[in-house]
Amino acid sequence: MRPMDLVGVGVGPANLSLAALAEPLPELRTRFLDAKPGFQWHPGFMLPGAELQVSFLKDLVTLVDPTSRYSFLNFLAAHKRIYRFLVASRSGCSRQEYEQYCRWVSESLTSVSWNSAVEEVDLANDRTFTVRCADGRRLRARALVLGSGRTPVMPECAERLRGPSVLHNAELAFVDPEFAGRDVVVVGGGQSGAETVQHLLSAEAGLPRSITWLSSRLGFPPMDDSPFTNDWFTPAYVEYFRQLPSDRRRRLLAQQRMASDGVSASLLQAIYRRLYELDVQRPGRLRHRLLDQRRLVDLAKDGNRLSATIHDTGLDAIECVPADVVICCTGYRPEFPEYLGPLRSWLPRTAEGFEVQDDYSLAWDGPEGLRIFVQNAAEHTHGIADPNLSLVPWRSARILNSVLGYERYPTSQYAATVEWEGPGAHAGAHAPDFRLEEVGKV
Repeated sequence: MRPMDLVGVGVGPANLSLAALAEPLPELRTRFLDAKPGFQWHPGFMLPGAELQVSFLKDLVTLVDPTSRYSFLNFLAAHKRIYRFLVASRSGCSRQEYEQYCRWVSESLTSVSWNSAVEEVDLANDRTFTVRCADGRRLRARALVLGSGRTPVMPECAERLRGPSVLHNAELAFVDPEFAGRDVVVVGGGQSGAETVQHLLSAEAGLPRSITWLSSRLGFPPMDDSPFTNDWFTPAYVEYFRQLPSDRRRRLLAQQRMASDGVSASLLQAIYRRLYELDVQRPGRLRHRLLDQRRLVDLAKDGNRLSATIHDTGLDAIECVPADVVICCTGYRPEFPEYLGPLRSWLPRTAEGFEVQDDYSLAWDGPEGLRIFVQNAAEHTHGIADPNLSLVPWRSARILNSVLGYERYPTSQYAATVEWEGPGAHAGAHAPDFRLEEVGKV
């Protein structure tokens, strides 16, 4: 059995981008495996009206190969709706249409295999990886790319009661609890929390009796979408961030958090306007409490209902809120994939995750020449853009170039407006030619 040059595990947008960029390369033998029957992107949280927080030009391929047939613009043209999209979507692309686009790409690729759950990855005579699937398929590969995603995270007190009335927003569409006339608590003041609140408010005939929305932050802050902040989502910034000491990276990520975890300003405006309209036009129809600087610290059954214990971190006070449904919009975390169990002892990990190198390969103690790459698991080493869609094609290009051993796709020398590394390091094309002189010299 001839080994593959690269096997990808999990087919979300990241590995789908990799597959699309690898498709026209005859010198590479690739295979991408996923347990699902077809492409799905956060199916449990695909709410009507939700929009991408990035430009539709930041698709699977365009930023490294604008001529690719797998671009979003070509998707629109193929479906004969490019003009209507331009008129209708001045503010961006909906998540539903982005998922349609990804599904269209996945159906066009010959290297993607669905219904192929990977059960175990091991070594074959120290020369290749062996990938074993639940359907009996076995593959050998010289390189792996892990793209199996992150795991939803809930507060421990909520995880104990997880079920039809206590859930993570990632399963909202699957569980589909009844909201009409009930008391609902939404935990989390980020984009997912805001989209959940907007979803609850949009059901005119099925409005809850009350909504309590908790934010651990001061207020319900918008995402920082300003131009200079967006320079953090460029290749030049990733290359700068990689060179920093780990403690400096941690401090920067904390300071930059609102560039990725804030709420779209347009969504905040829509929620505020809807609450105002309900209060003015239908007073008493919906009680709402938006509580900042609050954390859910306990959750207990109270007969047929729930009792949420909330800590006010501003006043250091405790309050109990009755509820019928609690939705935790509390994010995701990367976890060690179970299928990598046989290789665990060779893969060093820090408290923050894998040790990820420049080309997104893992530092490991296995045989030289075999490499494992990661998608969406390198924020601690490559910066705030890593979980974001902005650099998906650039990261895929870096991985492909590394596997090929030469630069098939351009990934360096991208200019940014902000300069991070000293005079001229990443200056724009029209930057003045500054030169440093030694102190004391004229």
